[in-house]
Amino acid sequence: MREVVQSLEESRIREVANEGLGRSDVLKFWFGESDEVTPDFIREAAIASLQKGETFYAHNLGLPELRHAIAGYMHGLHPQQHTDAWFDRIAVTSGGVNGLMVAVQALVDAGDEVVLVTPVWPNLVAQPRILGAQVRTVPLVANTQGAWLLDMDALLAAITPGTRLLVVNAPNNPTGWTLTREEQATILAHCRRTGTWILADEVYERLYYAGDTANGAAPSFLDVAEPEDRLIVTHSFSKSFLMTGWRLGWLVLPPSLTHAVGKLIEFNTSCAPVFVQRGATVALQRTEEVTPALVAHLKTCRDTLVPLLADVPGVSVATPRGGMYAFFHIDGQDDCLTLAKRLVREAGLGLAPGSAFGGEASGWLRWCFASRDVGRLEEGVERLRGWLKG
Repeated sequence: MREVVQSLEESRIREVANEGLGRSDVLKFWFGESDEVTPDFIREAAIASLQKGETFYAHNLGLPELRHAIAGYMHGLHPQQHTDAWFDRIAVTSGGVNGLMVAVQALVDAGDEVVLVTPVWPNLVAQPRILGAQVRTVPLVANTQGAWLLDMDALLAAITPGTRLLVVNAPNNPTGWTLTREEQATILAHCRRTGTWILADEVYERLYYAGDTANGAAPSFLDVAEPEDRLIVTHSFSKSFLMTGWRLGWLVLPPSLTHAVGKLIEFNTSCAPVFVQRGATVALQRTEEVTPALVAHLKTCRDTLVPLLADVPGVSVATPRGGMYAFFHIDGQDDCLTLAKRLVREAGLGLAPGSAFGGEASGWLRWCFASRDVGRLEEGVERLRGWLKG
């Protein structure tokens, strides 16, 4: 086995979750998903597809009907291009993580330099390393109020003509940090000068609460870039459509890359299942029945949890502008992995350790607030408060 694969670190989040196996009394906020099931009409579309016998291979790039639906969805969020122009930029993938891996495969050779903004979902760091890239990280910095901020000068200094790829996830998992449109324009202009590709993980684009954009979504690199810029944007049905287990996503590509990416999909997964794509097509056609209510509810969850956490003695936490996580630190609790395991065992509270997302997040905990019942969030804070009191 290749050494880089052998040395991959196992998920620290799953390590914590294993502490709670078989326990129904644990409040589980460790994974990045809502506890709401996929809406009925999406499930019914997939069932109808199976009943019709749609159990065969599909086009590498996705069903044309789904790609057209995605094109219309993207046009609604980013209307600077005609809908038909979006279609030629879309590749359907078997989940967001598969899309990210396909994008890295398309761009990175062994030995290439890849820069990432951290802390970040660990898969984003692992993928270029698996392919033999040299990974450099530029850490966000937490201020005294618990907010994580980008040092733009440090990021631009790290991106040189020798940098093949910049990977950035905003809104960010786990911190909730979000780029402004001006920051995106600055990064894009710099990467144009250095010839660096940008891989923007924008799966949390719709989960944005600041209310300062025309479309209600987080700022996107797509709003400042030209179609043939060296930019790939990843999206997923998981977060905004309550479809985590369906494993479906898409890439927005420069049109000149789409055909080649289709070949890569052939050598990875061949295609996404047709019945899953049928469900996703209906999800996009009826987006207004799903996503706006979901975002409003998540904002309520955020606005319930964060003030309660902030009121716990010793807790530092900032209100995230986007995403579905509260990221916080407890004074005197610097071993977050041990802390997270103890909270499962002793308080029945399941959280993710910050160290899963990078060394700069050691000592922090991530709480996924995507809960159908906000009372679970309130109960969770009470368990944390009681445990800290001893």
